[in-house]
Amino acid sequence: MKKVVSAAFFIFTCFTMSAQELPYRQIPDYPSEYTSGNIVSRMVDGLGYRYYWATEGLRQQDLDYRPSEEGRTVLETLQHIYGMSEMILNTPSATPNVRPKDFSGYSFEALRKMTLENLQKASALYTTMASNDFESAKVIFLRGEKQFDFPFWNLLNGMLSDCVYHTGQIVLMRRANGNPQNPNVNVFLGKTRE
Repeated sequence: MKKVVSAAFFIFTCFTMSAQELPYRQIPDYPSEYTSGNIVSRMVDGLGYRYYWATEGLRQQDLDYRPSEEGRTVLETLQHIYGMSEMILNTPSATPNVRPKDFSGYSFEALRKMTLENLQKASALYTTMASNDFESAKVIFLRGEKQFDFPFWNLLNGMLSDCVYHTGQIVLMRRANGNPQNPNVNVFLGKTRE
């Protein structure tokens, strides 16, 4: 009996530890000063917190949920968000984004983890940026031999805003599928009541 209890405790501990390893269970403390880098970083952190809780506890039937025949499934929406999280991470260093890319080979767990980690890394990068650093930050797309460059501004109204938009869609779709997001999530405070 002790072995069974010990094994169950070990499995529970491993599961709890791995769940705690994901960033954005709560939003990090805010910086002591307002800088352009800190403001963008905080926007990314807000997205990370929303995404964490929008995706926490999704079931296979939620991932397969499609609101209409033309609409994306929740899993396809997560793949789209992951691709944009790469772009959010690549922009400070003006690293090209190779398109088109296929993310269908990733599991839900892998997509969730990679997306949250991309956002955490991007937030750290933006924190270090001064106002004049944003001039060299570029959204770059490579499609075959063609390269398309866009200023940082396009990231704000493009990928960053789009990720928040699609994260909200996930919240809506999971609710429509009978698995609402944790009602204790507080995006204003960035903390979730336990």
